[in-house]
Amino acid sequence: MNESATVLVVDDTPQNVKLLTDLLALNGYRVEAAQSGEEALEKIAASIPDIVLLDVMMPGLSGYDVCRKIRQTPATALLPVVMVTSLDPQTERVHGIEAGADDFLAKPINRPELFARVKSLLRVKSLQDEVKRQAEQLAEWNSRLETRVAEQVSQIERMGRLKGFFSPQIAELIVSGGAEELLRPHRREVTVVFLDLRGFTSFTETAEPEEVMGVLSEYHATVGRLVVAHEGTIEHFAGDGMMIFFNDPITLDNAAASAARMSLSLQADFVSLRGGWRKRGYTLDLGIGLAQGYATLGAIGFAGRQDYAAIGSVTNLATRLCAEAKGGEILTNQKTLARIENEFEAEALGTRSLKGFAHPVDLFRILSRNSGA
Repeated sequence: MNESATVLVVDDTPQNVKLLTDLLALNGYRVEAAQSGEEALEKIAASIPDIVLLDVMMPGLSGYDVCRKIRQTPATALLPVVMVTSLDPQTERVHGIEAGADDFLAKPINRPELFARVKSLLRVKSLQDEVKRQAEQLAEWNSRLETRVAEQVSQIERMGRLKGFFSPQIAELIVSGGAEELLRPHRREVTVVFLDLRGFTSFTETAEPEEVMGVLSEYHATVGRLVVAHEGTIEHFAGDGMMIFFNDPITLDNAAASAARMSLSLQADFVSLRGGWRKRGYTLDLGIGLAQGYATLGAIGFAGRQDYAAIGSVTNLATRLCAEAKGGEILTNQKTLARIENEFEAEALGTRSLKGFAHPVDLFRILSRNSGA
């Protein structure tokens, strides 16, 4: 490896330059020559050699001057320099060390010593180059790591902001770049849950706006926590009305069962909400409708403002079932109940005509989970 290195020979005596050049070239080194300190610095600036053999006594810049300038330049601070002199070795060694020389050769040149010193310093340089390469590689890795960490922090921040507007599932897909497929219209069987606060219209006629906002904030916080826990997706808020669907974008083993579990948990948690509101003079209750069926899902809206929506008769059915539900009730139909009857207790309420549906619908009130479920 060292035999392919470049050696810069610096000496103002042509015979000395020729001697060193011939010896080094015969041993496989690439050799550059300079006959003054000024020329040497120019050549080093143009292309840094692997090692410099530098005569001490030269007109103009001496070997010591050249060595000092080499050491003062960051790019060549570690460049191996061998001082070549015919003067007193002891005296010149002290001056050479002060100037920053790595090694010394006495004139006349001893060939074995020349090659031994060159090889030794090239081995040191090789190690220095490897350390430098590894340091640069480490710096590059650190830079990449910093970039990745910054990207991940940015992603987390974006996720946090998006979760304020979208369900966590949709927010994660948007951030990960998977929302394109999601936002395209697609057909899927889902369970839709519609919620509505009973007595809300009368409440808003007499309550101050701040009171209304406070009630909605408590209500939405309770619903949102349970929707996330049961892996549902909130389609929209409409004042006191909320639509939630299950099985999109997250696929569930039994979407109807997840929807029923969430609904029962919500009615249970609503007891404390209702009690607190009654102490403040608010008479409010919660009705829930739950239906299973196929819908087309995807983005609706216009440039700059889009929502993620479910379109289909199943959403209308859930809305009508909710409208029929009294405060504290969870109503569903026969088709949906068939999906969950092994896990939940339900009570038949008979057949009713629902607005927008040509045929009467058998209604059932979901009461509780089976004791063994």
